[in-house]
Amino acid sequence: MTFANIDDLKRIEAVGPWESRDLPKTIWQMLGQTAAAHGQHPAMTFQLLSDVDAPKETLSWSELQAQVAQTANLFRSLGVGPEDKVAFLLPNCSEVNVVYLAGMVAGVVNPINPLLEPGQISAILRETEAKVLVTLRAFPKTDLAQKAAEAVKDAPNVKHVLEVDLHRYLTGLKKLIVPLIRPKVSVTHHAKVQDFNKARAAQPTTLTFEDDPTDRICTNFHSGGTTGMPKVAQHKVSGIIYNAWLGKELLFTEDDTIMCPLPMFHVMAAVVIMGAALSSGAQVVFPTPQGYRGDGVFDNFWKLCEHHKATYLTTVPTAIAALMQRPINADLSRLRAAFCGSAPLPVELYKKFESAAGVNICEGYGLTEATCLVSINPPEGEKKIGSIGLPFPYTDVKIMRETAEGPQECATDEVGEICVSNPGIYVGNTYADASKNVDLYYGGYLRTGDLGRVDSDGYVWITGRAKDLIIRGGHNIDPAEIENALAGHEAVAMAGAIGQPDSHAGELPCAYVELVEGAKVTPEDLLAYAKEHIHERAAWPRQIEILNELPKTAVGKVFKPDLRRMAITRIYNAELAEAGVAAQVAEVIEDKRRGLVARLEKTGTVEDSAVDAVLGAHTRPWEWQQS
Repeated sequence: MTFANIDDLKRIEAVGPWESRDLPKTIWQMLGQTAAAHGQHPAMTFQLLSDVDAPKETLSWSELQAQVAQTANLFRSLGVGPEDKVAFLLPNCSEVNVVYLAGMVAGVVNPINPLLEPGQISAILRETEAKVLVTLRAFPKTDLAQKAAEAVKDAPNVKHVLEVDLHRYLTGLKKLIVPLIRPKVSVTHHAKVQDFNKARAAQPTTLTFEDDPTDRICTNFHSGGTTGMPKVAQHKVSGIIYNAWLGKELLFTEDDTIMCPLPMFHVMAAVVIMGAALSSGAQVVFPTPQGYRGDGVFDNFWKLCEHHKATYLTTVPTAIAALMQRPINADLSRLRAAFCGSAPLPVELYKKFESAAGVNICEGYGLTEATCLVSINPPEGEKKIGSIGLPFPYTDVKIMRETAEGPQECATDEVGEICVSNPGIYVGNTYADASKNVDLYYGGYLRTGDLGRVDSDGYVWITGRAKDLIIRGGHNIDPAEIENALAGHEAVAMAGAIGQPDSHAGELPCAYVELVEGAKVTPEDLLAYAKEHIHERAAWPRQIEILNELPKTAVGKVFKPDLRRMAITRIYNAELAEAGVAAQVAEVIEDKRRGLVARLEKTGTVEDSAVDAVLGAHTRPWEWQQS
């Protein structure tokens, strides 16, 4: 059905309430319907290497269904029931998709970010009480097996470890060499270790247990990024079905091929893209285990799109920036749109991509806590650059603010907290830890922690983040991790961490500190200290500045808007000076519709286009200071 404007959304919803739609009630039912309709059609393709001619493995929908049945049977044989957790710690590969689907069929699947440290992985395994962990067998150029072994040692609830061996994807000389150089892993845990594919192959290709028809929790995705203890979000089957239905209803058919270089531990790849394929019968292509981060992926990306005849691709702003540094050296005539999320996309980068690739970008918005999809710039309608588009069918967005009389809905274009209601939100039980659900809702609406507004056409705009998260290339970094680490230094009285503008990553962490009276320390000393005490490299501050006194609120809390103004001024002035542009930041103001805006003053003769060429890659806008 066409999705171009608010009227289209109303027509879709007019068919009847969400609960009355005739849709599958379980993941297994949805997979069965698609396999029956498109059994021999390719479901997913994976290639270990990025070369266009590299070996590929493609599973049809019938083959995928059979492997999901075998894997679900395997999980049940290992003691996994409908409420038990199956965790996976895997890069992209054919197996990760099978495990993701089978985990939901047999019990509750728990994807874990392979970039996390062993202590964080172990904490997630303990919180979810996972019985089974699927991970990699030791393999060159990755320490995933080593991290998994260390994490399981501190998670006694994990009784079984199933290992995926990437060796099976190799050919030629590499297939002979890898066994000779395979790293050794010291295993000191007590879980039983088996080869995943051997154990799976021994199971029947039809379910040996009754498919559970209840609308139960079926996934545990962790939220909160790459530092600290991530929060575990719970999703019900109906939320997964809703996201899958949106893909089929509004976007994809069995004739589509979706290029997806995003990781399957993230809701965008798993819930949205694999879900949409699961419902529509579209094919999903996963290039290399690391996706965009894989060797040669950016250099070969456009050729890969041509080779696989991709009709859609999924991306993030940092990937778009990298792709724009490569020539468009392929036939992209089949490519209809690119879906971009995870962080704001700079306007100039948006324009550059669409001009160079000849492909529309559809920016969207989603949250792990909402079982992902919330809004999108409609593929067939007006795309307001910089907005996150229109809410999806059966999704309602309200902008709320606290008042003396309690929470109230904001007027059109008034900024407040973005709050969401849709079939993917598990009201009252968003997080596994009940304490984290306190004050998380306004009635049946999830408080996202993002600040924004809704314009007169119904488009949603993000203007800031109430939670102060630093978003580095789509990775959420909790500033408290940086602040707590710096506070441990004997010379530091107080620290405030924020995201400073970066044209590639969107934001990079930086910190401002106030010293203990009489203390002597240099920014370089503090940077070295931070690197020793912050375990995740992504959270290392790019810069630390020492202030006589940090800006504070009346109650003594660090006032971060002032720190952001300082960072914007420093970064923008440095980039303008380096480019020889005769302008500088006079002040950074708070605009109720656009958030923080840099006001520039001219220091000589300068054209707007020269400023745009320097600052256009940033998400924060600029304007001239009025005389």
